[in-house]
Amino acid sequence: MSTEMNMARKATHDKIESQIHTVEAKLETLKARAEAAKADAELKAIAGLLTKKQAIEHKLAEMKKASESAHQQAKTDIESRLAELEKSVHAIESKFKAR
Repeated sequence: MSTEMNMARKATHDKIESQIHTVEAKLETLKARAEAAKADAELKAIAGLLTKKQAIEHKLAEMKKASESAHQQAKTDIESRLAELEKSVHAIESKFKAR
């Protein structure tokens, strides 16, 4: 594998990892707000999203070891899951802002 390809893979990995950390921070903030507000429905939703985040992290670890064709497929899958996760986090954030 070329150095250029390795650099591109690392850049992709780093970008996704950064997005995961951002989502995780938002989820932790939302969790604290939900606990303070005793918002059980939101706490359950946040717990589910944290599980989805862990699944994305697992896929990201697998992607690191994947062949080039599997890497592209994993990248597409991870980006799709991450976009869905971010959308769900935003929906919960909106509920709290509406209160």
